[in-house]
Amino acid sequence: MAVLLEGGCRVSDMREGDAIERGTLRIWRQISRELGARAISLRVLEFATGLSPGLRNEDCDEVLYVLEDPNDGGRKEDIVTVFIDGWQSDVRSQSGIYLRPNQTLTINNPGPNSLILISSQCPEPEVETWFAASVTKPFAFARDPERATVKLADRRAQRTADRWYRVLIDDEVGSRQVTQFVGSIPPGRAPNHFHTYEEVLFILQGEGRMWAGETNTPIARGSCIYLPKGQVHCVENTGQGELRLLGVFYPAGSPSVRYESSNE
Repeated sequence: MAVLLEGGCRVSDMREGDAIERGTLRIWRQISRELGARAISLRVLEFATGLSPGLRNEDCDEVLYVLEDPNDGGRKEDIVTVFIDGWQSDVRSQSGIYLRPNQTLTINNPGPNSLILISSQCPEPEVETWFAASVTKPFAFARDPERATVKLADRRAQRTADRWYRVLIDDEVGSRQVTQFVGSIPPGRAPNHFHTYEEVLFILQGEGRMWAGETNTPIARGSCIYLPKGQVHCVENTGQGELRLLGVFYPAGSPSVRYESSNE
């Protein structure tokens, strides 16, 4: 069950609630305007084996992250075929995907396991979901979406004190509205701080507690977190190893910019 913390911070599980189903695709909406966000969203997209229906992006920037399958033994060799307006890219897990406004995404999952993508749209469109026919050949006059996919391993780690982060999607690949990154948090708790942007987090590995002001709740792999603009917060790593998270914020900027709470 979703937990509401101070200031409108929301924490839920990745498959919480009813899924929207179409063909090989199931969608869970964990963060949206309907659930208290101002403009950002977070959706969990699960693709069964086979060719998915098309997902038509609206007039917004959409960033997606290909989640590593915890049941594959860490092999990471499986490749999924991504079509953006029919242009084909072969993408591995731990990769970011940038979908420009008014583009259509189609996924061909070779299986045997399901494939999960974490999606954020900024700003979230008025229409909940636009389904379309699968598109596996480029539209006439469609632009080749070069540099639409980015591997985590290819991005330089940037350090802030004892933490690191790697930016996947930003203006370098054409996204001027939204930034997507993966960050690492060591055991312990950093000072409370806040940002001047709206943010969503998805916990990739590890365990800890999400703090918003004086309130907190446990988090682990699959936790989906909404942080309103200006909300004082902190992610605490209560485990023995790394806590790794996927972060998306809107408007775009740098994950290293933060403001410490005056109460610290």
